[in-house]
This record gives sequence, structure tokens and C-alpha cells, in this order.
Amino acid sequence: MAADKIYPPSPEFVAQAHVSGMDAYQELFEEAKADPEAFWGRMAQERIDWFKPWDKVLDASNAPFYKWFTGAKTNMAYNCIDRHVKTWRKNKAAIIWEGEPGDQQILTYQELSRRVQRFANILLKLGYKTGDRAIIYMPMVPELPIAMLACARLGITHSVVFGGFSSEALKMRIQDLEAGIVITADGGYRRGRTVRLKDAVDEALVDCPSVTNVIVYRRTGEKVEMQAGRDHDWEDLITDMPETCPAVELDAEHPLYVLYTSGTTGKPKGIVHTTGGYQVQLASSMKWVFDLKDEDTYWCAADVGWVTGHSYIVYGPLLAGTTSVMYEGAPDYPEPDRFWRICAKYSVNVFYTSPTAIRAFIKFGEHFPNRHDLSSLRLLGSVGEPINPAAWEWYHKVIGHERCPIVDTWWQTETGSIMISALPGATPLKPGSATFPLPGVLADVVDMDGNSVPKGSEGYLIVRGPWPSMFRTLQGDPDRFVKTYWSQLDGCYFVGDAARRDEDGYIWVLGRVDDVMNVSGHRMSTAELESSLVRHESVAEAAVIGAPDELTGQAVIAFVTLKSTYEPSDELAATLRDWVGHEIGKFARPKQIRFSEGLPKTRSGKIMRRLLREIVTQDKVTGDVTTLEDLSVLNRLSTTSGED
Repeated sequence: MAADKIYPPSPEFVAQAHVSGMDAYQELFEEAKADPEAFWGRMAQERIDWFKPWDKVLDASNAPFYKWFTGAKTNMAYNCIDRHVKTWRKNKAAIIWEGEPGDQQILTYQELSRRVQRFANILLKLGYKTGDRAIIYMPMVPELPIAMLACARLGITHSVVFGGFSSEALKMRIQDLEAGIVITADGGYRRGRTVRLKDAVDEALVDCPSVTNVIVYRRTGEKVEMQAGRDHDWEDLITDMPETCPAVELDAEHPLYVLYTSGTTGKPKGIVHTTGGYQVQLASSMKWVFDLKDEDTYWCAADVGWVTGHSYIVYGPLLAGTTSVMYEGAPDYPEPDRFWRICAKYSVNVFYTSPTAIRAFIKFGEHFPNRHDLSSLRLLGSVGEPINPAAWEWYHKVIGHERCPIVDTWWQTETGSIMISALPGATPLKPGSATFPLPGVLADVVDMDGNSVPKGSEGYLIVRGPWPSMFRTLQGDPDRFVKTYWSQLDGCYFVGDAARRDEDGYIWVLGRVDDVMNVSGHRMSTAELESSLVRHESVAEAAVIGAPDELTGQAVIAFVTLKSTYEPSDELAATLRDWVGHEIGKFARPKQIRFSEGLPKTRSGKIMRRLLREIVTQDKVTGDVTTLEDLSVLNRLSTTSGED
């Protein structure tokens, strides 16, 4: 992690930036630190429209169940659309969408407003209202943000389920949320093939009695089963639907969405985000981190099914009144230059993607981006996991042509918005470092006792105290919310990541310290993957670890003990990989299945994944084995079978 190079922002970039120079950053940071409530109150007045002002910026009386802007009334859809339609932005492009086959749509703020209000009227006609809950399981089409914004307009709490998840994963989320409606599509396109979503919905709903209505958008045109009385065609419903539907005045703490993410148990955690504080901090981060200008075309090349898509494809860009690009398909279809073709086609100015994608682009070769005119780019971003310095340098040189600052952002589903990042007109950049906390975020690197580690040391990343875009609880499980995040250090949010503070005070995020893996930007728990494997009829026991992978950041390696009636084979390994892909999603398929007669356990029965990780990464065990129940197990762990 030694920073051989430091890249200061160019004088030209500093001159036009919203935050110009480190002195300006430091002034903002100190203002927020000295009086957080006054600072966020000022941000709220400048960034967001309110139907009714707040009584109090922060209510910490029931910590860690903090409340922000208590007593205030607002609406996310109003702030994303209505207030812009009242200005010159009504005819500005809000969403530029391109489908994988090459079809495209450009929705102005005015057209987006019409479509959102019409769909909101559909939900009202079907009997849904403020406080109800909806599942959205769709491809990356404009109707996805339209459905989200329509729910937000009415105060219907939504949960978007990534289209790569299987019917089992979908069912689990529907049941936990107790959703009354599913909004889906016949399917979508991915690498030239169709992904049949409605079939997965039908399979899931066999065990989901809470769902009484399903709305189906026709994307691919393939035939799907439609259950009379329950299933409705999107186009049939929207015909002749009125184009006006007032935004409901919602409490600032009204739940906007629940997004499920992996934890350290087999059950995904439902992260609950509310409305007011989330809007304020999200809008602030859009301005600070992406330095957006009215003329910019901005593209976050993520999927709306993850928090990055919620915050930085849909809600953040629309709050900022910017033009946001949205793409349906794969980055390498029909050729590995698809992203660069889109950047050139729409003159993208700000481009935000993941280290996994960047590593894939490096593998494809420089000739693909070199085919296209990328001169419109002025700012690049990275999200999802720490970016290694070599990938950072390639991104800077080949894509940015050494003129574009790179904002390497750290944040989580739980934080709601970016927490640590360079400000492009202020921060000297170190390749691979997230740099410094944003104003209003008191991030720190500490030891086990909560003491700040000295410069040049590693420790645990924490956030001291609350922030407006923070999640409020876990769906249906407040005790787990407290235990997982707020019980390790008094008054501090325990991130679950290790980090290093270098000699200059820069923060370097090192990765997870719990049993959660980050594969291609997708967070997955070892427990969820192990539970999936054990559900297969051949598997007696399984242990899963993450191993470093050049392309995906981490790869899933599964150690499997078979039932006595089954024999290890390459064919069975392939079957088990496909099984996990079916149970969770193709992105979760293990790279390796290693068959073993037993797994290393402590005397209390806990699997020692640390030893498995050492076997995979070092081909030997060097750590402490004094708590291991049976030393011979280590010698019997077999080699790889059926690598993907």
C-alpha cells in the first residue's frame, strides 16, 4: 500500500470545483465536527424541499435508534422530480437509457414525472397506500426507477430485489418484508440471452400468501403465465390512467426502502432506510464527491438492485437534477468495449464503476477503450470494494488519459451514502486509498478498546456517532441491529472492515473482518452460501471462504463433506456450483469445490475458516491450531475438484 505517487488535483479542476482545495474541505469538515446539527440543518435547507420544517435536527434520546429531522414532512419523489419540473430542468434529460440490444429512451424530467404519477395511480387503484410494502424485481429498464419513485410518492416502502437472485432468494425477501405486491417483468436481457423473471416470481409466490397482486412489464415479449385475478399487464393497467397524483407529505422518518444484504448468519438482513436524512446526505455527497455541473452527463454503471444503484443511479442523481445514464446489459456484450461505446455515444462526463469491472477491462486490453473518443470524461469513480493501486493507475491512464481525478469511494448498504472519499477539487490522490471522511462523517481507525491507532497502523474502521443517511434498524430484528453494529464500542458504529491509517492520515480500507465476502461487489455471507450447499441432497457439511481473485476481488471456495452414499467427482462439483447458482444467483457460484472427509473445528464445534483460508492462500497452515479438535483433519483436506 505504499504510495509511491501522489496526484494533486489540477489547477484547472480546482478552479471550477464546488470544494476548491484542502483548506475548503477542512473548513467544511471542521464546521460539521464543531456543531453537527447546525451543519446538517444548513445542508437540509440548501439541498431539499420540505412541506413542513423539522422540530429537531437530531433526536438521540433512544440511541442507537437515532432520528433525523423529526417533525418534518417531505417526499423523495417530490424532491427528485416535482421541484425540477417547476424550473428550466423540466425539459432536461433525467434518464438516458440504453438496452442491451441497442434500443434507447431519453426521459426528460417532465416525461419522468408523467410516467411516475401514472404508475402511482395504478398502485392507488389496486388499493395500496402509505405504509404498505412492495417488492420490485425487474431488469435495468426505466420502469424500475419509475416503480421506485411511484412507491416513494405514495409512501409505499419498497424493496428492490436484484434480478440475478433466484426464486428462493426472492421468496425469502418477500416473506420477511410481508409484501403485498410484486412489480416485475417477463424478463430482461443479459449477454444476448433473456433472463426470465416472471417464472421466478411464480415459483416464489407458491409460499408467499401476503402477495395479492403482481404487475408484469413486458420487456422481452416472451410468453409467461398470468394468473387470473392476481397478475396484471403493466400496459393494460396504465392505459387511460390519469397523469396527476399528488406526492404524499411523509414524515422525515418514514421508511423509504428495505434492502436486503448478507450478514454473518444464513438469513439476509433487511436494511431499513428512511426518507429525510437519507435525502440530505445523499444530495450533499452528489455535489461534493462528483462535483456535478448542470451540463454534466453522469453514469453510475451499477445495478439498481444494489445500494449503489438506489443511491447513485436513481435517487442521488435525480435529487441533484442531473442527467443520469442507465444501461441494461453486460459490460462486455456484444464486445468488451460496450461501456466505452456508451461513454462516447452520450458524451459522459462523470463515470462511476467497480474495481471488478476495471480489472475485467484490463484483462480485455487497452485497444477496446482506445477505439472510442473518451475526451468528454472529466471525473472517474470507483465503488464496491477497495481498488488495488495497479488497477487505479490503469483507470487513470487508459480511461482518464491522466487528466481525470479518481474518487475512490467507501460506503455500505448500511450507511446509505458515501462516507469516505476524495473530493476531486481538493484531495491529493493516493492510488488505492479512500483518503479522508466526508464532512459530517467522523470515521476513525481504532484498536479493540476503541482508541485511535497511531499513523502507520492498522485497526478497525468505525464511525463515531450518527449521520443522516444511516439505516435506522434491521427489518423485524432491532436486537440484531444493536448487537451487530452498536455493541462493540460505546456510541460507535462498528463497520466490520479492517483499515490502515498511513503516515499522512489517509485511510486505506483492507476488507472484511467478519464472515462476509465481497465477490464482484456483491456482499455474501459464508453462512448463506453454506446453507445453500447443505440443502443439496449429497452434502453433509460445508464451509466457505473467500480467496483473493484477480478479477472478482474475492472468489468463493467451498470445502464440502459428502454423505456416505456419494463419491467426490468433477461432475458432482459442477452440480454443486450450479446448485448454488440456482439457490442464490449465478454470481454466487463457487470458483472451487474442495471435497473433504472432515472440516477443521474447535472443540466447541466451530469451523475454523481461518485455517481453510491459510490452506487456500498459502497451501499450508501457519496459525495457531491449539483449539483444533482433530489435527488429522488438516492432512486429509483434498485438492481442488472441478474448478470453475
